[in-house]
Amino acid sequence: MFDFLDSGQYDLLGAFWVTVQLTLYSAVGSLIWGTVLAGMRVSPVPLMRAFGTAYVNLVRNTPLTLLIIGSSLGLYQTLTINLGGDTSKETGFRLAVLALTAYTGTFVCEALRSGINTVPVGQAEAARALGLSFFQVLTLIVLPQAFRAVIAPLANVLIALTKNTTVASAIGVAEAALLMKEMIENEADALFAVFGIFALGFCLLTLPTGLLLGWVAKRVAVKR
Repeated sequence: MFDFLDSGQYDLLGAFWVTVQLTLYSAVGSLIWGTVLAGMRVSPVPLMRAFGTAYVNLVRNTPLTLLIIGSSLGLYQTLTINLGGDTSKETGFRLAVLALTAYTGTFVCEALRSGINTVPVGQAEAARALGLSFFQVLTLIVLPQAFRAVIAPLANVLIALTKNTTVASAIGVAEAALLMKEMIENEADALFAVFGIFALGFCLLTLPTGLLLGWVAKRVAVKR
């Protein structure tokens, strides 16, 4: 049933490694961008609040496939922006990371904003009474507690991101979903075996992440 794996025709580990790289780079970018967006959404500056709200509502409700294909057609093919990639393969990977970051950052933002709302208002007021600026209050008082409160929701976002990397195959990024499509076309007689292999692969990527971050969430939860 699994004889096709011994032929050397398919680089299964390489495809999943690309998926892991997409997830890691996009997760770091999403965490940074989502934190910036969350700061904008609670900012006292109306223009920043308006931008953060409009961006989150617009991008979060846009299909990820449209964002990834749009980044390829708009940035690379129309504007010839290759993000420093030497080949079309590298450029496709970087465009996929950019689109995944732009999309997933909105979910990180909303998770963080819910964590910010769990911080007692009195703490922020006391910090402002001591003369701290908004940026200092946010980074020194509010965000450290907010992150501790939303580790479990952020774990769900990370798991969703891992699965969303399959959309990168739409612009030819050689990750697991693209290889699965190729194997389904070439190994039609082993369809269930192919599905089982990739289902197991994604379970091995997502289940340990959920269990680990769930344990961390319990360990660092803010006691109120």
